[in-house]
Amino acid sequence: MDKDEIHLRRLPAAAPWGPHADSEFHGVDFLPGDLNEAPEETGMRVNKKYSCLPAEEKGIHIINIRAIEDIGYDQHESTLLNSLSKNPDADCKYGLYFRDGKRKVDYILVYHYKKSSAGKTLTRRVHHNDSSARSTKQDQPLPGKGVQLEMRESEPHVDYHEDDKRFRREEYEGNLVEAGLELERDEDTKIHGVGFVKIHAPWNVLCREAEFLKLKMPTKKMYQINQTHGLLKKINSVIQKITEPIQPKVAEHKPQTVKRLSYPFSREKQHLFDLSDRDSFFDSKTRSTIVYEILKRTTCTKAKYSMGITSLLANGVYSAAYPLHDGDYEGENVEPNDRKLLCEEWASYGVFYKYQPIDLVRKYFGEKIGLYFAWLGVYTQMLIPASIVGIIVFLYGCATVDENIPSMEMCDQRNNITMCPLCDRTCSYWKMSSACATARASHLFDNPATVFFSVFMALWAATFMEHWKRKQMRLNYRWDLTGFEEEEEAVKDHPRAEYEAKVLEKSLRKEHKQKETDKEKLTWKDRFPAYLTNFVGIIFMVGLTFAIVFGVIIYRISTAAALAISSTPSGRSSVRVTVTATAVIINLVVIIILDEVYGCIARWLTQIEVPKTDKNFEERLIFKAFLLKFVNAYTPIFYVAFFKGRFVGRPGDYVYIFHSFRMEECAPGGCLMELCIQLSIIMLGKQLIQNNLFEIGIPKMKKFIRYMKLKRRRSLDHEEHMKKKQRYEVDYNLEPFAGLTPEYMEMIIQFGFVTLFVASFPLAPLFALLNNIIEIRLDAKKFVTELRRPVAVRAKDIGIWYNILRGIGKLAVIINAFVISFTSDFIPRLVYLYMYSENGTMHGFVNHTLSSFNVSDFQAGTAPNDPMDLGYEVQICRYKDYREPPWSENKYDISKDFWAVLAARLAFVIVFQNLVMFMSDFVDWIIPDIPKDISQQIHKEKVLMVEVFMREEQGKLQMLETWKDNDKKKGENCNNHSPRLPRSRSGSLSSCHSYPLDV
Repeated sequence: MDKDEIHLRRLPAAAPWGPHADSEFHGVDFLPGDLNEAPEETGMRVNKKYSCLPAEEKGIHIINIRAIEDIGYDQHESTLLNSLSKNPDADCKYGLYFRDGKRKVDYILVYHYKKSSAGKTLTRRVHHNDSSARSTKQDQPLPGKGVQLEMRESEPHVDYHEDDKRFRREEYEGNLVEAGLELERDEDTKIHGVGFVKIHAPWNVLCREAEFLKLKMPTKKMYQINQTHGLLKKINSVIQKITEPIQPKVAEHKPQTVKRLSYPFSREKQHLFDLSDRDSFFDSKTRSTIVYEILKRTTCTKAKYSMGITSLLANGVYSAAYPLHDGDYEGENVEPNDRKLLCEEWASYGVFYKYQPIDLVRKYFGEKIGLYFAWLGVYTQMLIPASIVGIIVFLYGCATVDENIPSMEMCDQRNNITMCPLCDRTCSYWKMSSACATARASHLFDNPATVFFSVFMALWAATFMEHWKRKQMRLNYRWDLTGFEEEEEAVKDHPRAEYEAKVLEKSLRKEHKQKETDKEKLTWKDRFPAYLTNFVGIIFMVGLTFAIVFGVIIYRISTAAALAISSTPSGRSSVRVTVTATAVIINLVVIIILDEVYGCIARWLTQIEVPKTDKNFEERLIFKAFLLKFVNAYTPIFYVAFFKGRFVGRPGDYVYIFHSFRMEECAPGGCLMELCIQLSIIMLGKQLIQNNLFEIGIPKMKKFIRYMKLKRRRSLDHEEHMKKKQRYEVDYNLEPFAGLTPEYMEMIIQFGFVTLFVASFPLAPLFALLNNIIEIRLDAKKFVTELRRPVAVRAKDIGIWYNILRGIGKLAVIINAFVISFTSDFIPRLVYLYMYSENGTMHGFVNHTLSSFNVSDFQAGTAPNDPMDLGYEVQICRYKDYREPPWSENKYDISKDFWAVLAARLAFVIVFQNLVMFMSDFVDWIIPDIPKDISQQIHKEKVLMVEVFMREEQGKLQMLETWKDNDKKKGENCNNHSPRLPRSRSGSLSSCHSYPLDV
């Protein structure tokens, strides 16, 4: 039989169907089979529950579970019979097991089929018809193709597309059975037109695949974990008692004193492993991983089109594939399971103050998701000291605001400093004292403590990275990933469906030209149009972001000019605050919208590149999405921090956009306060809207829409509505798992807000901490209750995200150095204090930073329309800059003070950057990546494993020597008592040598 074909013998046409009418066959589709045919030749394993036919009537072979109307029985009669019999769903724990109640469901394949609604209660007749079968490569029909259903009404139109899908499914499922898996089909579900294939991996398949995947499994050998002694032991016990109330109540989280030695599973060395309970030796996560590997490896071949599970899903042959959750997480009489425990001790807002049960998360979801939540937990913990220091810095600013001499001078109305107009013609002269509130508020964030906080946060970022590396090594040791290399996973990583389709298309084109072709693969020439599209697309998106920021700048300038015309003094005084707040809100809305747009565009750009493996696809997607979202989130902040007020010009010679809009200036207190407002609104708004709207609101809306659709379908069939849903039906209605990229991306962007501009907003770590406390439980609830169970993926680190975090940490040092030196007034104050101050205080600093302008030097048409707005005629107005006065020979030229301040600023950037970088590298060097106790335990494991194998080898040698000695003695005994005849002696000797050996 051809390996790509499935042959089933058919029952003779005269086979009697009637005698089984009163048997329990509800929901089962029979296909003809031969009495003496082996079970291995069928497409599915036989259910024991339905195989209890008399010996003389076993011509019927059960292969698929389907609806009752397919075998010619009346629906109401079968319902009556089932109501009198025992509930089969309870035996299989409502879908967690096969119908026999013994074999566990490890994986589910879902497909759509067309079901005729007109034939619900029609009696059907089944007979044999050879000509009705649609033949493919083989002469005999595929399973189910030799049966034709005749209805009282007209036959529905044949859908050859659906037939093609069905042929592919049957071939693929036949290949899965050949691979050793056991399948069971169910189409009698509450969801119309949706069928389920339940997959079970028997013990021999699990052992074979575990050996192939090199899965580390616990052996019988146990060893003592090194414990601390003396003072450290007492300190640890005290800490454990203090933290006991915030520890989750799960067995996996308790400190362990012994650990089982782990070793890659081998069928030849099964005696090393504890196989006393085979059902629990491979947990549900491992079983689903093994089945998924088989699904990826198995293909169905139609002509030259080889399709794995990814291709079948992409082409709609199957609509979904997923492992099952362990059971229900809420409700009465729910059996204890890991999902319920996770929901109570992890995915609940009521336990926000507790540690996460990371080991249980890893046990249920796998290492990759476990590492994400472990990283998120470490990041949130490390935000606690950063938040405390940030609050102290903020409180220091609040305490010293009344002692700040520059802000006191700005607020002193006796100084009578008249400032130049903020815009042409419509704006008038104004008093500096009117900006008193802004100056006092800016001191809260622009004070000497913020410099210390910037240094602290740079060292904090380095410490966080080192702390995570150590935590990661502890988890690798605990989860038996120390010898695991991701290169091994890369070897087993199968090509994506899109890549296979492109390669097929290329090979078909070549075959058209030449007959013999080697195995094809995509080269850079094939991908060049995609690379060009990527480059142009990314440049366009970055340009679009800059254009939007530029548009917001135009809005700010024009709105400020419009509000300045306001006749009310209160309106004029609040112009700057109004413009800043509205512009930031516009930026926030645009950022959130473009975030979603850029995420879709990054995915599309990655798809047209056609990466070969899922890992390559994920890494390229992360790079593009991060680049676009980074530019989108931080461009408005970069503008305020480094560009606003830098290219304004001076009174009488301003810089104009489109010859009409004058570039906006910073407030007299500097741009740092505006940067703080921008940063806080964007950060808080992004977190609140994305968390509440996107992560809570949208999934609930989708769930509600699915519920309404199902409710509408259920109303059509009351009997199906009364049945309890199977586990795989419930999980099918959950959202599919979309990967960890959106979760990581959100946290990485937040990490940038916390570190990049922390000099302007010391409270950023506090708001990030409050967000993350909710985020952990929100993500946990989503994973446990709203998503299908993802396939467990082994990983020993967080991958490319670690490099992105390190890059942001290094960039943060540079940006904070420029923020302190160029955006804040920290350097000008130092220069004034040590170079220009007459009495060593900050008195006169404000006057020193202002230059003078003679109002007679205004360009024609730019002077104020109402020069007497302040009640007196203005001769000289002031503006913030270091320029020569109008009575100087080189009037309005840049003064020497400007160059002195610029030199000090650049010197500060160089010193600050190198000093902090050196301190960060010193922290990296002084903290070892691998904790000492973990390195000792890893070494101990290696020594113990060598001892185990040496002992095993010695045992084998001793047994061999014992066998040889016994064999020698037997031979001597045989020689002493042997008969005289040679033939008889030979026979006796041969019997002597047949000594059984069990090693």
